[in-house]
Amino acid sequence: MREAPRQHSATNLERLVAAHVAIFVIGVSWAFGGNADWVRTPISIWGSLGALLTATLLLSRGARRRIAAGTIHWAWPVVMLNALVLASCLTPGFRVLGYGSDVYLMPLRVPWWIPSAARAETALRALWLFDGIYFSCFNIALAIAHRRLIRVLLAVAVGNALVLSVFGTVQKLLGSGGIYFGAVKSPQDYFFASFVYDNHWGAFILLAMGACLGLVLRYSNGTRGGGFFRGPSLAGLVAAFLIGLSVPFSGSRACTLLLAILAAVALAKGAPRVSRSLRASGATPALAYAGLILAAVLAMWGAWTVAGDVIRSRASKAKEQVAAMWAERGIGARGILYGDTWRMARPRAAFGWGMGSYPSVFALYNTQVAKGDHIPVVYHDAHSDWLQSVAEIGFAGTALIGAAVVLPAWAMRRLRVSPIPYFLLAGCILVAAYAWVEFPFGNVAVVLSWWMSFFCAVQYVRLTGAPGTHPEA
Repeated sequence: MREAPRQHSATNLERLVAAHVAIFVIGVSWAFGGNADWVRTPISIWGSLGALLTATLLLSRGARRRIAAGTIHWAWPVVMLNALVLASCLTPGFRVLGYGSDVYLMPLRVPWWIPSAARAETALRALWLFDGIYFSCFNIALAIAHRRLIRVLLAVAVGNALVLSVFGTVQKLLGSGGIYFGAVKSPQDYFFASFVYDNHWGAFILLAMGACLGLVLRYSNGTRGGGFFRGPSLAGLVAAFLIGLSVPFSGSRACTLLLAILAAVALAKGAPRVSRSLRASGATPALAYAGLILAAVLAMWGAWTVAGDVIRSRASKAKEQVAAMWAERGIGARGILYGDTWRMARPRAAFGWGMGSYPSVFALYNTQVAKGDHIPVVYHDAHSDWLQSVAEIGFAGTALIGAAVVLPAWAMRRLRVSPIPYFLLAGCILVAAYAWVEFPFGNVAVVLSWWMSFFCAVQYVRLTGAPGTHPEA
């Protein structure tokens, strides 16, 4: 739905929303990606400020136009999800038994049609965190009425990813045995920068790369149409190279492949645009394309020089895993994990076992044991966010989260999608697809960056399609 013309300068509330989200992304990404238990409460508190901003926006005079424009109804699926989770907390799915310092959970019989939570306190904390993230990012669509402010927010997020990438690369080159140059021991061997898990880092960078590529193409013609070299696009390409290099260097194989797909799309969509901008700067067509090819070759050579050893090591590991899968005629432990997770989800497929319940409940369904010592293999995540979502909040809760995405996306169906929202959405789609076979949304920074990218894209498209605005303004 088209919005009324906006004022030329951003209001204080708009700037406050953008600043709140920017600080949120920076803080969470440097705090181990939000994947340390002790940082979850401060993160949730900061997210609660976003919910307070939402309430402030809805009570402000200017909010009536936004409500009339249909923005507020996008949040109804999340409101319904809150009702579902709160209702589940009224019916315990487990009885907590204490024996000395040990705590045991005994499952209770609950009809499939009654929402229940394995542990109410866990569900409430998980909901608190999710609400803080969602409403902080939803405020972008509710409040920000200027594309320039969205671009500033995205530039801050890209700059933060760049600093983290350089930090992580230096840390890796120095052979640090832990995060922050060995100050914090990581439970994973393949940690990178401040992130505990390389695949979480890769998903985070995919989203940042989408923002970076969108900004590069947005400014490819220069700040005032003076050509490629009279704007920030060249610096943006250098930033994109440094950010992208960190993914293969971190050891994330799947995200390296996804990054290559994103780069191929950017090359196909952006090469003609950049070529025109180079010609506007005085370069001939042949020289422009030769320069693009040379830049691509140099980028690949530089990436291999820095990350070649890590790529070879991870490729060798991948060959071993594929050979083992071929010999076993299956996908090995991952297939068993998926099967066990579905067995967990099936009895309560409608409403699930409760938000955040997977680590507690899955132990009852886990059939894997370590070879030799017969010690059970412990899983905190299902390595499939979609499957884990069904296990925790059922098809009903999963559908509500899907609706929270579909409703804003539907509003964009007839509006112009310029490079910035195009690549933001490309990053979101790749990460969502990746979540079928891995757990990128098990990382708080990835969840936050995903919703920020999504609502930035949605609002940018709406503002680009608004009356009286230039497509590239």
